Amino acid sequence: MDEKLFFKKLNNLSTSKDIFYFLSSLEAMSDTMAAGALQRISEVEVDDNGLKNPALLENKVFRALCFQFEFESSKLSNTGLLKALQALVKLRIDPQSTLMTSLISESQERLDRGQLTAEHLCSLGESLLELEGPSCATLEQIVNHMQERDFRRWSPREIAMVYRILQVTLRDRKQCQNLLNRLNSVTFHTVSQLSPNFTSVILNSLVVLRQTRAVLLVTALCKHSVKHVPYFTDHELVNVLEAFLYFGQKLQIFTEALERHIPESILTMHPRTVSKVMHYCCKKMILSKPIFDAVAEGFISNADRLTPDQIAAYIIPFGTLNYLPPSASSLFRKLEAVLHTRLRHFQSHTLLNLLHSCVLIQRYPINFLPKIFSPYFLQKLQAQPPGLNRVVMSQLTQLFLTVTLECPFYEGPKLLSKYQVKACPMLHSSPDVHLFKRVKTGLLYLLKKRIYFASEVSTPYFYVVDIEIKLDEEGLVLPAAQAEEVHRRIALCVDGQNRFCAHSHNLLGEEAIKQRHLQLLGYEVVQIPFFEIESLENTRKMADYLHKKIFPCTYGLSN
Repeated sequence: MDEKLFFKKLNNLSTSKDIFYFLSSLEAMSDTMAAGALQRISEVEVDDNGLKNPALLENKVFRALCFQFEFESSKLSNTGLLKALQALVKLRIDPQSTLMTSLISESQERLDRGQLTAEHLCSLGESLLELEGPSCATLEQIVNHMQERDFRRWSPREIAMVYRILQVTLRDRKQCQNLLNRLNSVTFHTVSQLSPNFTSVILNSLVVLRQTRAVLLVTALCKHSVKHVPYFTDHELVNVLEAFLYFGQKLQIFTEALERHIPESILTMHPRTVSKVMHYCCKKMILSKPIFDAVAEGFISNADRLTPDQIAAYIIPFGTLNYLPPSASSLFRKLEAVLHTRLRHFQSHTLLNLLHSCVLIQRYPINFLPKIFSPYFLQKLQAQPPGLNRVVMSQLTQLFLTVTLECPFYEGPKLLSKYQVKACPMLHSSPDVHLFKRVKTGLLYLLKKRIYFASEVSTPYFYVVDIEIKLDEEGLVLPAAQAEEVHRRIALCVDGQNRFCAHSHNLLGEEAIKQRHLQLLGYEVVQIPFFEIESLENTRKMADYLHKKIFPCTYGLSN
Protein backbone atom coordinates (compact mmCIF):
# COMPACT_ATOMS: atom_id res chain seq x y z
CA MET A 1 0.00 0.00 0.00
CA ASP A 2 1.11 3.53 -0.76
CA GLU A 3 2.55 5.13 2.45
CA LYS A 4 0.44 8.27 2.15
CA LEU A 5 -2.78 6.23 1.93
CA PHE A 6 -1.55 3.93 4.72
CA PHE A 7 -1.03 6.78 7.20
CA LYS A 8 -4.32 8.42 6.21
CA LYS A 9 -6.23 5.22 7.04
CA LEU A 10 -4.11 4.50 10.15
CA ASN A 11 -4.73 7.92 11.70
CA ASN A 12 -8.49 7.49 11.37
CA LEU A 13 -8.42 4.38 13.60
CA SER A 14 -9.04 4.98 17.32
CA THR A 15 -8.63 1.55 18.96
CA SER A 16 -5.83 -1.01 18.96
CA LYS A 17 -8.34 -3.65 17.85
CA ASP A 18 -9.11 -1.69 14.66
CA ILE A 19 -5.40 -1.04 14.08
CA PHE A 20 -4.50 -4.74 14.38
CA TYR A 21 -7.34 -5.69 12.02
CA PHE A 22 -6.13 -3.12 9.49
CA LEU A 23 -2.50 -4.26 9.73
CA SER A 24 -3.40 -7.94 9.33
CA SER A 25 -5.04 -7.12 5.99
CA LEU A 26 -1.71 -5.93 4.53
CA GLU A 27 0.72 -8.24 2.80
CA ALA A 28 3.77 -6.11 3.55
CA MET A 29 4.80 -2.71 4.87
CA SER A 30 7.96 -0.63 5.12
CA ASP A 31 9.77 -0.12 8.42
CA THR A 32 8.51 3.50 8.61
CA MET A 33 4.94 2.21 8.17
CA ALA A 34 5.50 -0.38 10.91
CA ALA A 35 7.01 2.28 13.21
CA GLY A 36 4.03 4.55 12.43
CA ALA A 37 1.68 1.72 13.41
CA LEU A 38 3.48 1.33 16.76
CA GLN A 39 3.24 5.08 17.33
CA ARG A 40 -0.50 5.08 16.60
CA ILE A 41 -1.01 2.17 19.00
CA SER A 42 0.85 4.11 21.72
CA GLU A 43 -1.30 7.19 21.07
CA VAL A 44 -4.61 5.38 21.52
CA GLU A 45 -3.57 2.97 24.29
CA VAL A 46 -1.48 5.14 26.65
CA ASP A 47 -2.85 7.85 28.93
CA ASP A 48 -1.58 9.64 32.05
CA ASN A 49 -1.97 6.44 34.07
CA GLY A 50 0.07 4.32 31.66
CA LEU A 51 -0.94 1.47 29.36
CA LYS A 52 -4.73 1.02 29.33
CA ASN A 53 -4.69 -2.63 28.21
CA PRO A 54 -1.44 -4.54 28.89
CA ALA A 55 -2.89 -7.59 27.12
CA LEU A 56 -2.34 -5.92 23.73
CA LEU A 57 1.41 -6.61 24.10
CA GLU A 58 0.58 -10.33 23.60
CA ASN A 59 -1.39 -9.73 20.39
CA LYS A 60 0.12 -11.70 17.50
CA VAL A 61 0.10 -8.69 15.12
CA PHE A 62 1.88 -6.55 17.73
CA ARG A 63 4.47 -9.28 18.33
CA ALA A 64 5.04 -9.61 14.59
CA LEU A 65 5.73 -5.87 14.36
CA CYS A 66 8.23 -6.09 17.22
CA PHE A 67 9.92 -9.13 15.68
CA GLN A 68 10.85 -7.09 12.60
CA PHE A 69 12.48 -4.39 14.75
CA GLU A 70 14.20 -6.82 17.13
CA PHE A 71 15.98 -8.98 14.58
CA GLU A 72 16.46 -6.61 11.66
CA SER A 73 17.51 -3.43 13.47
CA SER A 74 20.62 -2.99 11.30
CA LYS A 75 18.47 -2.89 8.14
CA LEU A 76 16.08 -0.23 9.42
CA SER A 77 16.00 3.35 8.17
CA ASN A 78 16.91 6.02 10.73
CA THR A 79 13.30 7.21 10.77
CA GLY A 80 11.89 3.70 11.26
CA LEU A 81 14.42 2.85 13.96
CA LEU A 82 13.93 5.99 16.06
CA LYS A 83 10.15 6.28 15.68
CA ALA A 84 9.78 2.66 16.74
CA LEU A 85 12.03 3.29 19.76
CA GLN A 86 9.90 6.31 20.78
CA ALA A 87 6.66 4.33 20.50
CA LEU A 88 8.00 1.36 22.47
CA VAL A 89 9.28 3.65 25.23
CA LYS A 90 5.82 5.19 25.48
CA LEU A 91 4.28 1.68 25.62
CA ARG A 92 6.50 0.94 28.66
CA ILE A 93 8.29 -2.00 27.05
CA ASP A 94 10.93 -3.43 29.42
CA PRO A 95 14.20 -1.50 28.78
CA GLN A 96 16.17 -4.69 29.45
CA SER A 97 14.29 -6.75 26.84
CA THR A 98 16.14 -8.00 23.76
CA LEU A 99 13.93 -5.77 21.59
CA MET A 100 14.83 -2.55 23.43
CA THR A 101 18.53 -3.31 23.87
CA SER A 102 18.77 -4.10 20.15
CA LEU A 103 17.19 -0.79 19.12
CA ILE A 104 19.21 1.26 21.63
CA SER A 105 22.46 -0.42 20.60
CA GLU A 106 21.78 0.23 16.91
CA SER A 107 20.88 3.86 17.64
CA GLN A 108 24.12 4.32 19.59
CA GLU A 109 26.20 2.91 16.74
CA ARG A 110 24.63 5.29 14.22
CA LEU A 111 25.15 8.19 16.62
CA ASP A 112 28.84 7.25 16.97
CA ARG A 113 29.20 7.15 13.18
CA GLY A 114 27.54 10.58 12.83
CA GLN A 115 24.72 9.20 10.65
CA LEU A 116 21.81 10.93 12.40
CA THR A 117 20.21 14.18 11.26
CA ALA A 118 19.15 16.87 13.75
CA GLU A 119 15.58 15.50 13.70
CA HIS A 120 16.84 11.98 14.41
CA LEU A 121 19.07 13.25 17.21
CA CYS A 122 16.00 14.86 18.79
CA SER A 123 13.99 11.64 18.57
CA LEU A 124 16.82 9.69 20.18
CA GLY A 125 17.25 12.34 22.88
CA GLU A 126 13.53 12.27 23.76
CA SER A 127 13.57 8.48 24.03
CA LEU A 128 16.69 8.35 26.18
CA LEU A 129 15.38 11.09 28.49
CA GLU A 130 12.20 9.12 29.02
CA LEU A 131 14.00 5.79 29.34
CA GLU A 132 17.11 6.57 31.37
CA GLY A 133 16.59 10.09 32.72
CA PRO A 134 19.17 12.89 32.99
CA SER A 135 21.97 10.52 34.05
CA CYS A 136 22.19 9.05 30.55
CA ALA A 137 25.70 9.80 29.26
CA THR A 138 24.58 9.66 25.62
CA LEU A 139 22.60 12.89 26.05
CA GLU A 140 25.79 14.98 26.19
CA GLN A 141 27.02 13.25 23.05
CA ILE A 142 23.75 14.21 21.33
CA VAL A 143 24.22 17.87 22.37
CA ASN A 144 27.79 17.83 21.01
CA HIS A 145 26.51 16.56 17.66
CA MET A 146 23.76 19.17 17.64
CA GLN A 147 26.28 21.96 18.19
CA GLU A 148 28.01 21.00 14.96
CA ARG A 149 24.82 21.71 12.99
CA ASP A 150 23.63 25.11 11.78
CA PHE A 151 21.37 26.46 14.52
CA ARG A 152 19.51 28.68 12.09
CA ARG A 153 18.11 25.68 10.26
CA TRP A 154 16.71 23.96 13.31
CA SER A 155 12.99 23.33 13.55
CA PRO A 156 11.04 24.37 16.68
CA ARG A 157 11.01 20.73 17.80
CA GLU A 158 14.80 20.50 17.51
CA ILE A 159 15.26 23.74 19.46
CA ALA A 160 12.93 22.55 22.25
CA MET A 161 14.72 19.21 22.42
CA VAL A 162 18.14 20.80 22.84
CA TYR A 163 16.82 23.00 25.65
CA ARG A 164 15.40 19.92 27.36
CA ILE A 165 18.68 18.03 27.12
CA LEU A 166 20.75 21.02 28.26
CA GLN A 167 18.38 21.50 31.17
CA VAL A 168 19.17 18.04 32.57
CA THR A 169 22.80 17.59 31.50
CA LEU A 170 24.39 21.00 31.94
CA ARG A 171 26.65 20.90 34.97
CA ASP A 172 28.73 24.01 34.28
CA ARG A 173 26.33 26.70 33.03
CA LYS A 174 29.07 29.31 32.66
CA GLN A 175 31.10 27.05 30.40
CA CYS A 176 28.17 26.56 28.02
CA GLN A 177 26.75 30.08 28.20
CA ASN A 178 28.05 30.84 24.70
CA LEU A 179 26.05 27.88 23.41
CA LEU A 180 23.00 29.10 25.32
CA ASN A 181 23.41 32.63 23.97
CA ARG A 182 23.45 31.30 20.39
CA LEU A 183 20.46 29.08 21.11
CA ASN A 184 18.52 31.92 22.78
CA SER A 185 19.20 34.20 19.81
CA VAL A 186 17.97 31.65 17.26
CA THR A 187 14.93 30.81 19.40
CA PHE A 188 13.91 34.47 19.59
CA HIS A 189 13.35 34.49 15.82
CA THR A 190 11.22 31.31 15.89
CA VAL A 191 8.93 32.19 18.82
CA SER A 192 5.91 32.78 16.58
CA GLN A 193 6.19 29.19 15.25
CA LEU A 194 6.23 27.49 18.66
CA SER A 195 3.41 25.16 19.68
CA PRO A 196 1.96 25.21 23.21
CA ASN A 197 4.19 22.29 24.19
CA PHE A 198 7.40 23.80 22.81
CA THR A 199 6.61 27.18 24.38
CA SER A 200 6.17 25.53 27.78
CA VAL A 201 9.27 23.34 27.42
CA ILE A 202 11.52 26.27 26.46
CA LEU A 203 10.21 28.55 29.23
CA ASN A 204 10.75 25.79 31.77
CA SER A 205 14.29 25.21 30.51
CA LEU A 206 15.08 28.93 30.70
CA VAL A 207 14.01 28.87 34.36
CA VAL A 208 16.11 25.80 35.20
CA LEU A 209 19.09 27.21 33.28
CA ARG A 210 18.61 30.59 35.05
CA GLN A 211 18.66 32.62 31.84
CA THR A 212 17.73 35.89 33.51
CA ARG A 213 19.63 37.90 30.89
CA ALA A 214 17.60 36.52 27.99
CA VAL A 215 15.06 39.30 28.55
CA LEU A 216 13.95 39.69 24.92
CA LEU A 217 13.40 35.97 24.48
CA VAL A 218 11.55 35.55 27.78
CA THR A 219 9.30 38.54 27.06
CA ALA A 220 8.51 37.25 23.56
CA LEU A 221 7.73 33.76 24.87
CA CYS A 222 5.46 35.11 27.62
CA LYS A 223 3.53 37.23 25.12
CA HIS A 224 3.33 34.29 22.72
CA SER A 225 2.01 32.03 25.50
CA VAL A 226 -1.14 34.15 25.80
CA LYS A 227 -2.75 32.67 22.68
CA HIS A 228 -1.91 29.14 23.86
CA VAL A 229 -3.58 29.40 27.29
CA PRO A 230 -6.70 27.41 26.22
CA TYR A 231 -4.52 24.69 24.69
CA PHE A 232 -1.86 24.13 27.36
CA THR A 233 -2.04 20.85 29.24
CA ASP A 234 -2.10 21.18 33.03
CA HIS A 235 1.63 20.43 33.23
CA GLU A 236 2.45 22.93 30.49
CA LEU A 237 0.43 25.70 32.14
CA VAL A 238 2.23 25.10 35.45
CA ASN A 239 5.58 25.51 33.65
CA VAL A 240 4.43 28.77 32.05
CA LEU A 241 3.15 30.20 35.35
CA GLU A 242 6.42 29.28 37.07
CA ALA A 243 8.32 31.11 34.33
CA PHE A 244 6.14 34.22 34.73
CA LEU A 245 6.91 34.17 38.45
CA TYR A 246 10.63 33.47 38.09
CA PHE A 247 11.24 36.16 35.47
CA GLY A 248 8.93 38.73 37.07
CA GLN A 249 6.57 38.87 34.09
CA LYS A 250 3.05 40.23 34.46
CA LEU A 251 0.87 40.79 31.41
CA GLN A 252 -2.72 42.00 31.60
CA ILE A 253 -3.55 40.08 28.40
CA PHE A 254 -2.24 36.88 30.03
CA THR A 255 -4.48 37.46 33.07
CA GLU A 256 -7.43 38.05 30.75
CA ALA A 257 -6.68 34.80 28.93
CA LEU A 258 -6.63 32.95 32.28
CA GLU A 259 -9.92 34.62 33.22
CA ARG A 260 -11.53 33.17 30.10
CA HIS A 261 -9.95 29.73 30.48
CA ILE A 262 -10.13 28.92 34.21
CA PRO A 263 -13.93 29.21 34.70
CA GLU A 264 -14.51 26.88 31.73
CA SER A 265 -11.94 24.30 32.87
CA ILE A 266 -12.01 24.44 36.68
CA LEU A 267 -13.84 21.14 37.22
CA THR A 268 -11.46 19.15 34.99
CA MET A 269 -8.25 21.00 35.84
CA HIS A 270 -5.71 19.18 38.03
CA PRO A 271 -5.59 20.58 41.60
CA ARG A 272 -1.85 21.19 41.21
CA THR A 273 -2.58 23.51 38.29
CA VAL A 274 -5.33 25.36 40.15
CA SER A 275 -2.95 25.74 43.12
CA LYS A 276 -0.30 27.24 40.85
CA VAL A 277 -2.81 29.65 39.29
CA MET A 278 -3.81 30.87 42.76
CA HIS A 279 -0.16 31.10 43.82
CA TYR A 280 0.55 33.20 40.71
CA CYS A 281 -2.38 35.54 41.43
CA CYS A 282 -1.34 35.84 45.08
CA LYS A 283 2.31 36.61 44.33
CA LYS A 284 1.40 39.15 41.64
CA MET A 285 -1.39 40.61 43.84
CA ILE A 286 -3.87 40.00 41.02
CA LEU A 287 -7.44 39.96 42.33
CA SER A 288 -9.25 38.34 39.42
CA LYS A 289 -12.87 37.84 40.41
CA PRO A 290 -13.62 35.43 37.50
CA ILE A 291 -10.70 33.20 38.57
CA PHE A 292 -11.36 33.41 42.32
CA ASP A 293 -15.10 32.80 41.89
CA ALA A 294 -14.40 29.73 39.73
CA VAL A 295 -11.82 28.39 42.19
CA ALA A 296 -14.30 28.81 45.04
CA GLU A 297 -16.85 26.74 43.11
CA GLY A 298 -14.16 24.18 42.30
CA PHE A 299 -13.23 23.92 45.97
CA ILE A 300 -16.84 23.36 47.02
CA SER A 301 -17.10 20.51 44.47
CA ASN A 302 -13.66 18.89 44.90
CA ALA A 303 -12.39 19.72 48.40
CA ASP A 304 -12.63 16.13 49.61
CA ARG A 305 -10.12 15.05 46.93
CA LEU A 306 -7.55 17.77 47.67
CA THR A 307 -4.39 17.33 49.73
CA PRO A 308 -3.90 19.61 52.79
CA ASP A 309 -1.35 21.70 50.86
CA GLN A 310 -3.77 22.08 47.95
CA ILE A 311 -6.57 23.13 50.31
CA ALA A 312 -4.29 25.85 51.70
CA ALA A 313 -3.24 26.92 48.18
CA TYR A 314 -6.89 27.31 47.14
CA ILE A 315 -8.00 29.29 50.23
CA ILE A 316 -5.09 31.47 51.43
CA PRO A 317 -5.18 33.89 48.44
CA PHE A 318 -8.77 34.86 49.35
CA GLY A 319 -7.47 36.21 52.67
CA THR A 320 -4.27 37.69 51.27
CA LEU A 321 -6.15 39.66 48.60
CA ASN A 322 -9.12 40.39 50.89
CA TYR A 323 -11.89 38.93 48.73
CA LEU A 324 -15.09 37.06 49.56
CA PRO A 325 -16.65 35.34 46.50
CA PRO A 326 -20.45 35.17 46.00
CA SER A 327 -20.31 31.55 47.25
CA ALA A 328 -18.42 32.54 50.44
CA SER A 329 -20.91 30.94 52.86
CA SER A 330 -20.77 27.58 51.04
CA LEU A 331 -17.01 27.86 50.58
CA PHE A 332 -16.23 28.31 54.27
CA ARG A 333 -18.83 25.75 55.37
CA LYS A 334 -17.04 23.26 53.14
CA LEU A 335 -13.65 24.31 54.51
CA GLU A 336 -14.85 23.84 58.09
CA ALA A 337 -16.25 20.40 57.27
CA VAL A 338 -12.97 19.33 55.67
CA LEU A 339 -10.95 20.63 58.62
CA HIS A 340 -13.15 18.76 61.09
CA THR A 341 -12.50 15.45 59.36
CA ARG A 342 -8.87 15.93 58.29
CA LEU A 343 -7.32 18.37 60.76
CA ARG A 344 -4.62 15.91 61.90
CA HIS A 345 -3.32 15.59 58.34
CA PHE A 346 -2.28 19.27 58.12
CA GLN A 347 1.29 20.33 58.80
CA SER A 348 1.30 22.82 61.67
CA HIS A 349 2.58 25.80 59.62
CA THR A 350 0.15 25.06 56.79
CA LEU A 351 -2.75 25.04 59.26
CA LEU A 352 -1.64 28.31 60.87
CA ASN A 353 -1.31 30.03 57.46
CA LEU A 354 -4.74 28.77 56.46
CA LEU A 355 -6.55 29.87 59.63
CA HIS A 356 -4.74 33.21 59.69
CA SER A 357 -5.86 33.93 56.12
CA CYS A 358 -9.47 33.28 57.19
CA VAL A 359 -9.48 35.95 59.90
CA LEU A 360 -8.16 38.52 57.43
CA ILE A 361 -11.58 38.34 55.74
CA GLN A 362 -13.61 38.00 58.95
CA ARG A 363 -14.09 34.27 58.84
CA TYR A 364 -13.35 33.15 62.38
CA PRO A 365 -12.06 29.59 62.96
CA ILE A 366 -13.31 29.52 66.57
CA ASN A 367 -13.59 25.72 66.72
CA PHE A 368 -9.93 25.26 65.83
CA LEU A 369 -8.29 27.99 67.92
CA PRO A 370 -8.01 25.88 71.10
CA LYS A 371 -5.73 23.59 69.11
CA ILE A 372 -3.67 26.51 67.72
CA PHE A 373 -3.11 28.04 71.16
CA SER A 374 -2.33 24.71 72.86
CA PRO A 375 1.26 24.19 74.14
CA TYR A 376 1.52 20.96 72.11
CA PHE A 377 0.73 22.71 68.81
CA LEU A 378 3.07 25.60 69.61
CA GLN A 379 5.86 23.11 70.28
CA LYS A 380 5.18 21.49 66.90
CA LEU A 381 5.40 24.91 65.24
CA GLN A 382 8.74 25.49 66.91
CA ALA A 383 10.09 22.08 65.87
CA GLN A 384 9.19 22.41 62.17
CA PRO A 385 10.87 24.89 59.77
CA PRO A 386 10.73 27.86 59.81
CA GLY A 387 10.06 27.50 63.53
CA LEU A 388 8.66 30.33 65.65
CA ASN A 389 10.17 33.17 63.68
CA ARG A 390 8.82 36.72 63.80
CA VAL A 391 6.30 36.22 60.98
CA VAL A 392 4.85 33.07 62.61
CA MET A 393 4.59 34.75 66.00
CA SER A 394 2.91 37.75 64.34
CA GLN A 395 0.30 35.44 62.82
CA LEU A 396 -0.33 33.89 66.25
CA THR A 397 -0.56 37.33 67.86
CA GLN A 398 -2.98 38.58 65.21
CA LEU A 399 -5.16 35.48 65.63
CA PHE A 400 -5.26 36.12 69.37
CA LEU A 401 -5.99 39.83 68.87
CA THR A 402 -8.79 38.92 66.45
CA VAL A 403 -10.62 36.67 68.92
CA THR A 404 -10.10 39.24 71.67
CA LEU A 405 -11.52 42.13 69.63
CA GLU A 406 -13.94 40.45 67.23
CA CYS A 407 -15.03 37.27 69.04
CA PRO A 408 -15.75 38.26 72.66
CA PHE A 409 -17.75 35.05 73.09
CA TYR A 410 -14.59 32.92 72.65
CA GLU A 411 -13.81 31.19 75.96
CA GLY A 412 -11.06 28.79 74.92
CA PRO A 413 -7.34 28.86 75.76
CA LYS A 414 -5.47 32.15 75.33
CA LEU A 415 -2.13 32.65 73.62
CA LEU A 416 0.62 32.81 76.24
CA SER A 417 2.39 36.18 76.37
CA LYS A 418 5.76 34.66 75.51
CA TYR A 419 4.39 33.79 72.04
CA GLN A 420 3.08 37.30 71.38
CA VAL A 421 5.00 40.07 69.60
CA LYS A 422 4.64 43.80 70.19
CA ALA A 423 4.99 44.93 66.58
CA CYS A 424 3.64 43.49 63.36
CA PRO A 425 6.12 42.95 60.47
CA MET A 426 3.46 42.92 57.75
CA LEU A 427 4.84 42.30 54.28
CA HIS A 428 3.23 45.34 52.66
CA SER A 429 2.82 47.61 55.71
CA SER A 430 5.67 50.03 55.05
CA PRO A 431 4.26 53.30 53.74
CA ASP A 432 5.13 54.56 50.28
CA VAL A 433 8.03 56.92 51.02
CA HIS A 434 7.11 59.56 48.41
CA LEU A 435 3.42 59.50 49.33
CA PHE A 436 4.23 59.63 53.04
CA LYS A 437 6.45 62.68 52.56
CA ARG A 438 3.73 64.52 50.62
CA VAL A 439 1.12 63.81 53.32
CA LYS A 440 3.45 64.98 56.11
CA THR A 441 4.22 68.17 54.17
CA GLY A 442 0.50 68.80 53.74
CA LEU A 443 -0.13 68.18 57.46
CA LEU A 444 2.65 70.60 58.40
CA TYR A 445 1.04 73.25 56.18
CA LEU A 446 -2.34 72.52 57.79
CA LEU A 447 -1.32 72.27 61.46
CA LYS A 448 1.53 74.83 61.25
CA LYS A 449 3.87 72.92 63.59
CA ARG A 450 5.46 69.47 63.40
CA ILE A 451 4.74 68.83 67.10
CA TYR A 452 1.02 68.26 66.37
CA PHE A 453 1.41 64.88 64.70
CA ALA A 454 3.62 61.84 65.08
CA SER A 455 4.61 59.39 62.37
CA GLU A 456 5.12 55.62 62.50
CA VAL A 457 3.82 55.35 66.04
CA SER A 458 4.11 51.98 67.78
CA THR A 459 0.94 51.21 69.72
CA PRO A 460 0.65 48.85 72.71
CA TYR A 461 -1.61 46.74 70.48
CA PHE A 462 0.73 45.18 67.92
CA TYR A 463 0.11 47.66 65.09
CA VAL A 464 2.13 50.65 63.90
CA VAL A 465 0.10 53.77 63.03
CA ASP A 466 1.38 55.71 60.01
CA ILE A 467 0.42 59.10 61.46
CA GLU A 468 -1.28 59.79 64.79
CA ILE A 469 -3.10 63.00 65.77
CA LYS A 470 -4.44 63.53 69.31
CA LEU A 471 -7.46 65.70 70.18
CA ASP A 472 -8.78 66.92 73.50
CA GLU A 473 -12.42 66.84 74.58
CA GLU A 474 -13.21 70.05 72.69
CA GLY A 475 -11.68 68.74 69.48
CA LEU A 476 -8.51 70.79 69.71
CA VAL A 477 -5.27 69.24 68.37
CA LEU A 478 -2.82 68.34 71.12
CA PRO A 479 0.96 68.03 70.82
CA ALA A 480 1.82 64.45 69.79
CA ALA A 481 3.99 63.96 72.88
CA GLN A 482 1.21 64.87 75.31
CA ALA A 483 -0.26 61.92 77.23
CA GLU A 484 -2.86 63.71 79.42
CA GLU A 485 -6.32 64.96 78.44
CA VAL A 486 -6.33 62.90 75.21
CA HIS A 487 -9.96 62.40 74.31
CA ARG A 488 -9.65 61.15 70.70
CA ARG A 489 -6.90 59.54 68.69
CA ILE A 490 -6.92 59.75 64.89
CA ALA A 491 -4.94 57.17 62.94
CA LEU A 492 -4.05 58.23 59.41
CA CYS A 493 -3.43 55.25 57.14
CA VAL A 494 -1.33 56.45 54.21
CA ASP A 495 -2.09 53.67 51.77
CA GLY A 496 0.21 53.50 48.76
CA GLN A 497 -0.25 51.13 45.85
CA ASN A 498 1.70 48.43 47.73
CA ARG A 499 -1.23 48.05 50.14
CA PHE A 500 -3.77 47.36 47.40
CA CYS A 501 -4.30 44.56 44.93
CA ALA A 502 -2.71 45.25 41.54
CA HIS A 503 -4.63 47.78 39.41
CA SER A 504 -7.34 47.89 42.06
CA HIS A 505 -8.75 49.94 44.93
CA ASN A 506 -9.20 46.74 46.97
CA LEU A 507 -7.08 46.77 50.15
CA LEU A 508 -4.93 43.72 50.86
CA GLY A 509 -6.10 41.53 53.72
CA GLU A 510 -3.29 42.48 56.09
CA GLU A 511 -4.08 46.20 55.76
CA ALA A 512 -7.86 45.68 56.00
CA ILE A 513 -7.56 43.79 59.29
CA LYS A 514 -5.16 46.41 60.67
CA GLN A 515 -7.60 49.25 60.00
CA ARG A 516 -10.49 47.18 61.36
CA HIS A 517 -8.60 46.43 64.57
CA LEU A 518 -7.43 50.02 65.06
CA GLN A 519 -11.07 51.10 64.99
CA LEU A 520 -12.01 48.46 67.55
CA LEU A 521 -9.12 49.65 69.72
CA GLY A 522 -10.61 53.13 69.84
CA TYR A 523 -8.86 54.94 67.01
CA GLU A 524 -10.70 57.03 64.47
CA VAL A 525 -9.23 55.59 61.29
CA VAL A 526 -8.84 57.96 58.35
CA GLN A 527 -7.71 56.31 55.15
CA ILE A 528 -5.51 58.35 52.79
CA PRO A 529 -5.40 56.17 49.63
CA PHE A 530 -2.94 56.93 46.86
CA PHE A 531 -5.64 57.26 44.21
CA GLU A 532 -7.27 60.18 46.02
CA ILE A 533 -4.13 62.29 46.36
CA GLU A 534 -1.86 61.44 43.43
CA SER A 535 -3.52 64.15 41.30
CA LEU A 536 -3.20 66.90 43.93
CA GLU A 537 -0.82 69.38 42.38
CA ASN A 538 0.61 71.29 45.34
CA THR A 539 0.92 71.47 49.13
CA ARG A 540 -2.06 73.82 49.47
CA LYS A 541 -4.37 71.37 47.69
CA MET A 542 -2.99 68.52 49.80
CA ALA A 543 -3.68 70.54 52.97
CA ASP A 544 -7.25 71.28 51.82
CA TYR A 545 -7.79 67.58 51.12
CA LEU A 546 -6.43 66.58 54.56
CA HIS A 547 -8.58 69.26 56.23
CA LYS A 548 -11.76 67.81 54.71
CA LYS A 549 -10.65 64.25 55.38
CA ILE A 550 -9.47 64.58 58.99
CA PHE A 551 -11.57 67.47 60.25
CA PRO A 552 -14.76 67.41 58.16
CA CYS A 553 -16.50 69.80 60.56
CA THR A 554 -13.87 72.04 62.09
CA TYR A 555 -10.53 72.00 63.87
CA GLY A 556 -8.35 74.12 66.10
CA LEU A 557 -4.98 74.14 67.80
CA SER A 558 -4.48 74.01 71.56
CA ASN A 559 -2.34 76.71 73.11
